[in-house]
Amino acid sequence: MTAPLDVLVVGAGPTGLALATQLRAGDTPFRIVDRSLDRSRESRAPAIQPRTLEMLSAFGVADDLVERGNTAVRLHLHLPRRVLRVPLFDVGCDDTPYSFLLFLPQSETEAILAAHLAERDVTVERGTELLGAEPEGEYVTCRLRRRDGTEETVRARYVVGCDGAHSTVRALAGIAFEGYAYPQTFLLADLEADGLEQGTAHTYLTAAGLLFFFPLGTPATWRMIAMHPPGAPGGEVTLDLLQRIADDWTPDKPSLHDPVWMTSFRIHNRGATHYRKGPFFLVGDAAHIHSPAGGQGMNTGIQDALNLGWKLAHVCRGAAPEELLETYVAERAPVGHGVRRLTDRAFTVGTSGHPALRLARSRLAPHLAPLLLRATGARSRLFRTVSELGIHYRRGPASATGSQRPRQGPRAGDRLPDTPAGLQRRITGPGYHLLLTGPAHHWPEDLPLGERHGLLNVHRLGTRSPWPGTTHALVRPDGYVGHLARGTDLTGLRAYLDRWLPAA
Repeated sequence: MTAPLDVLVVGAGPTGLALATQLRAGDTPFRIVDRSLDRSRESRAPAIQPRTLEMLSAFGVADDLVERGNTAVRLHLHLPRRVLRVPLFDVGCDDTPYSFLLFLPQSETEAILAAHLAERDVTVERGTELLGAEPEGEYVTCRLRRRDGTEETVRARYVVGCDGAHSTVRALAGIAFEGYAYPQTFLLADLEADGLEQGTAHTYLTAAGLLFFFPLGTPATWRMIAMHPPGAPGGEVTLDLLQRIADDWTPDKPSLHDPVWMTSFRIHNRGATHYRKGPFFLVGDAAHIHSPAGGQGMNTGIQDALNLGWKLAHVCRGAAPEELLETYVAERAPVGHGVRRLTDRAFTVGTSGHPALRLARSRLAPHLAPLLLRATGARSRLFRTVSELGIHYRRGPASATGSQRPRQGPRAGDRLPDTPAGLQRRITGPGYHLLLTGPAHHWPEDLPLGERHGLLNVHRLGTRSPWPGTTHALVRPDGYVGHLARGTDLTGLRAYLDRWLPAA
């Protein structure tokens, strides 16, 4: 038996790789295993949201993702008898350096994260399957089987399931996965399509259902997703079937050819009844699956991982109490529930065969959609939601405000905006960051806060506050504000740190 680990990460898709990236930054002893022999070669999730890029920028990989992806994508919404050119993130995203939807195949996202880990001597153990996991005292005893049939016993303090909708960790932990499957079957293909405007995402809203063409670039120029036509025979997905859909549902009638892969799938809306059970944690698709509407799935999973990762690192090194791990559930379970609810509504409106909704898609949408797009306030709120910049933890136990509450600016639990002058991008690393504003003489040179295991970094920002009325803000490692207040009284700040980052 090998030496005990702090964390065993099961699953090496984008979620598991993101968790491993966070754990490596925190110098946490861990292993990451995946029963697949190789990473994903299909495109799968095709887009990365602004908030995900912000969070990954702390590890130096966001620029690599942007360089390899496509940021200049437009959206054309094809309605009966008209086409709407929808601006993407032109409002509601003025406080982020990533005011765009990055189109990048999942295979490329995984390759960049894996390369980042390899440069830091982290090996993804492919062809290694988790067979069993039994809590025994302080550790979980895990049985692993390698591709050659040999088995190994590993002990870990925590086991994190990043292993998808059919999660082995979830099954071993005895956590239920409740929900339902939608009745529709969908067709998916990565292929070439002649006749479509390049650099544009095309959405066709028809009475029969939805059809999408997303620009990929690799492994093919286009990703096509369509509902299986009512009455069409089931079975193997063929190019002829896809071409018939394109001919019947679009005025463009693009010529389809050279498919890289084609498949059919059902969409489910399911959630784990618990995101944690003792030493077991669920992240990403192991905790929640839903419609791909809005491009939320992979992004929500990566943000789950980065929320949990720094907390595990702090607890494992003895810098934070075990109670901090409970805040993962308190913060991320509502986000997962919200994404499931939002995508369910959008999916139902776009795909339902109910006569009223079919009529709405064919007759009402062409008249109402232009009005909604001209309402910048509503569009701003929509983009803040889709981009995930609007996620907050204001009601979470790890968010607190001092006795003198700031009059303006973000609140405790909000994401730190990237102002002024790229403040968020300048704050990187695994620790907390204390931002002090106001006249320099207000703050002692040596703040009596303790070293806190080297995980508290103090920044004196000068007399110009990022937010009027706020004089100190404590930013968590994931870029969310943990504590803020007016004035120079640090009593509330000390109490917050004593609870979540006790001194050595």
